Amino acid sequence: MKTLKSILLVLAVLGSFSVSAQNNMANNIDNSNIALQGYSPVSYLDLNLAQRGNKNFKSEYQKVVYYFTSAEQKATFDKNPAKYMPQYGGFCAFGIYAGAKFRVDPNKFLVKDGKYYLYLNNIELDAKQLWLAENNHQKLKNTADKNWKKLEKTHN
Repeated sequence: MKTLKSILLVLAVLGSFSVSAQNNMANNIDNSNIALQGYSPVSYLDLNLAQRGNKNFKSEYQKVVYYFTSAEQKATFDKNPAKYMPQYGGFCAFGIYAGAKFRVDPNKFLVKDGKYYLYLNNIELDAKQLWLAENNHQKLKNTADKNWKKLEKTHN
């Protein structure tokens, strides 16, 4: 547990990686309104792959744009978009667990129980490895879920 406290301190210090104010506070998007940095939510969930989508295959859901790799993926998403939403609005799952919103590396993700989680990864920190090292997905998820109820309405 001491290690986890140290990690949380590192996350607090990394505040410069937190997200700046956005119009859509509950989603990790920039001014372009494109979710997941253009990666396909269908690829994450159905294929367990991080694949960049194509602007020719896009859909809008709740005022956010999602890209897909093919017309088939777009059709799959359009049938049930809520199923393909990233956990915690696409913010770093470990950051949400720690009580802060952080941008993610779209290639660092985990699919578990029909949901996908994205993680921060930079020279200082691999948040996915921290999540996995805790070896207690449900405990981390429960805390993150509680924190998200407060954080989803905040700017950073």
